[in-house]
Amino acid sequence: MIVKNEAANLPSCLASVREVVDEMVVLDTGSTDATVAIAQSYGAQVYHFPWGHDFSQARNEALKYVHGAWVLVLDADEVLAPEIIPYLEEVVKEEQNLVVNLLRHELGAEDAPYSEISRLFRRHPQLYFTHPYHASIDESAIALLAEEPYWKIISIPLVALRHTGYQPGIIAQRQKLSTAKALMESYLAIHPEDAYTQNKLGALYLQIGEQEKGIKLLQQAIATPGLQAPLLFEINYHLGNAYAYLGNNNQAAAHYQAALEQQVMLQIKLPVYHNLGILLLDGGDLETAKSAFEIVVKIDPGFAQGYYHLGVALKLLDNYEAAIACYQQAINLQPDYPDAYQSLGVLLLLSGQIDSSMQAFSRAIALHQPHNPEAAKRIQEELASMGFDPARYG
Repeated sequence: MIVKNEAANLPSCLASVREVVDEMVVLDTGSTDATVAIAQSYGAQVYHFPWGHDFSQARNEALKYVHGAWVLVLDADEVLAPEIIPYLEEVVKEEQNLVVNLLRHELGAEDAPYSEISRLFRRHPQLYFTHPYHASIDESAIALLAEEPYWKIISIPLVALRHTGYQPGIIAQRQKLSTAKALMESYLAIHPEDAYTQNKLGALYLQIGEQEKGIKLLQQAIATPGLQAPLLFEINYHLGNAYAYLGNNNQAAAHYQAALEQQVMLQIKLPVYHNLGILLLDGGDLETAKSAFEIVVKIDPGFAQGYYHLGVALKLLDNYEAAIACYQQAINLQPDYPDAYQSLGVLLLLSGQIDSSMQAFSRAIALHQPHNPEAAKRIQEELASMGFDPARYG
């Protein structure tokens, strides 16, 4: 691990691995809180390294202190899922395994709830981290396979890590976006043809509203010959999002389809199926949209947005009963989902269930009020025009 001021997160992280690993190496890059003392209290070996604005540099420094045959890399805002431990114990026994890609659950992420990351790998002198942000060992692993093709890179399609760091409030609190932007722009200025950084920085530009810059970088990245499937998947996914935002649905759908053709874990494809389903809804292809959302909720039965949009498709197909069940499931999974309450209220009203409908509308209004008061006002005005007052049912 590399850490800095992680006193709040470190106990749960280290507790998740303490009984599993042979040693815990923590490289501190300048903490001013209790991080070091907490790490030592869990039995970790703590080393110190001045922060040089380069995550790969710090991670490679941490690797110098590792003694085991295998390396598991964690961030402080991650925990190891206990159910994955037997699988990890088996894969490290295989002599040809070099890198094990792990599935990470992005808790609270609004769009992509899973990511695939190369965080378990054999300690090998030719495996090391590259890139100052989104540092990974992928490039060195690919180079090593070219020299020594008997090695294998494998993936475990079960959740191995649970991550809280991509929740919107945490990203804002830690100024992650501005840090990432500065580091990647500096790196790309020196390595202008690096498709990995073009992809990551292009996606960040899209996230902060700089669509033109993002698309330009992503188009440069996708033109790079010999890209591996995970990177091709990401680039096509990000381009799909960019063109969908601009209203170019045909181009967006083409990139989403190209992403789905890549050999990556099924869970990673969830947001592509979901966003493609939304495009299909907009285009009036209701049956195909319904199929896409059915795949989404099959991949992850806990993804509330999948049930919500499946409900939208079913409603447009006049299957009100099934749509109501989907909206209710979305609410069960995410009780603060105003759009789901609003859509549920509409169908309950159309079905003649007045009391239940008004209760759903009342909840939608209350949830919309703090963040989207205009939406709350519209619901109240539309109901008033029909002679209903949901406040009586709140």
